[in-house]
Amino acid sequence: MNKFSEISKARLRSCHSDLQILCNRLIERYDFTIVCGHRGEEDQNKAYKEKKSTKKWPDSKHNTVPSLAIDLAPYEKTGIDWSKLQSCYFAGQVIGLAEELFAQGIIKHRIRPGLDWNLNDDIDDTKFWDSGHFEIIPN
Repeated sequence: MNKFSEISKARLRSCHSDLQILCNRLIERYDFTIVCGHRGEEDQNKAYKEKKSTKKWPDSKHNTVPSLAIDLAPYEKTGIDWSKLQSCYFAGQVIGLAEELFAQGIIKHRIRPGLDWNLNDDIDDTKFWDSGHFEIIPN
């Protein structure tokens, strides 16, 4: 049975309740790790400088309390699998479950993946590929 590490649990607690519900349901189906929830100023500006984010502090959804964004990664026996194929498959699992939970009224917001920012179902037009990023879409 899949379960979160203590570090992943702490990161998840920094996130919006919809993201917590989504991740707690997803771990029952798929093994993954939580890379990042809330990001403080120093970490956000470092992510921007390293080109892991297009936003400086305080403009990222990771910078709110609770965080409106979360970074996840599929976990395989050999560690985190960042391949494009695995990332796309994993993002599909996350978004599919998020849509189910939203339709059932279990979560209150839709979720946007960082591999389809404009939500047009075309990942080939994505200019900033961030396949592990998922964020709350405001109602």
